[in-house]
Amino acid sequence: MKGISKMYIVIEGQDGTGKSTQAKMLAEYFAKQNREVVILEEPDGDLPQAHDLHDMILTRGYNLEPMTNVLLFTAARVELWKKIAEPVLKRGGIVISARNYWSTLAYQGYGEGVSRSKIIKITKETLPDKYFTPDYGFILTVSDTVRLERQKSRGKATETFEAKPDDFQQKVNAAYPRIAQDFNLNLIDASGTIPEIFDLILHKLGII
Repeated sequence: MKGISKMYIVIEGQDGTGKSTQAKMLAEYFAKQNREVVILEEPDGDLPQAHDLHDMILTRGYNLEPMTNVLLFTAARVELWKKIAEPVLKRGGIVISARNYWSTLAYQGYGEGVSRSKIIKITKETLPDKYFTPDYGFILTVSDTVRLERQKSRGKATETFEAKPDDFQQKVNAAYPRIAQDFNLNLIDASGTIPEIFDLILHKLGII
C-alpha cells in the first residue's frame, strides 16, 4: 500500500450483502490517514442527476424495459465517473465504488436477459479504460436467508429489483461468482461479522 498515490476500489454484491457498509468503513479508514477519499454509490451518488436516474429505475414503479435499465444505469455511471471519480483520482485520491457495471451484468444480463456482450460494448463506448480496471475488486456473497434478513432490518422501502420473484434473485445470485471468476475478482463470504469482513478486505488490500 505504501507509495500508492491513487486507488480505485470496487465492492460488489447482491442487495443485502453489506457492500455499502464495507465501503463506508474503508473510506473512514483512509480518511483517518488524511487521504482524499470518495464513495460512489452507483447509480445514486452525490449528484442530483444521478439521484434522479436512480429514482426513475428503482423507486417509481415504471417497469422499464431491460435495455432501458442498461442505458439509464450507464448514464448515471458516466455522470458519477466524470463529475466525481475522475477528478479525485487525478488529484491522487481514492475512489471506493459500491457497485460498478458488474451489477448491470448480474441484474440486466443474467437476471433480465440482456446480452452480456451488448452491456460491455455500451459501457466501453461511454466510459474510459480506468473504469474497467479497478486496482482492487471485491464481490461479497451471503445466503439468501441472511441477505433477506439484512434487507428487512434496514427498514427502507423495497426497490424494483429487490421486489422481483425468487427465480430472478437466484439468477443474480448465481451470476456473481461467475463474474468474480471471469474478471479475477476477490470473492468473499460475507456471512461473518462486519469487523471480520472488513479485516478480510484489509488483508486482500495488503494493509494487514
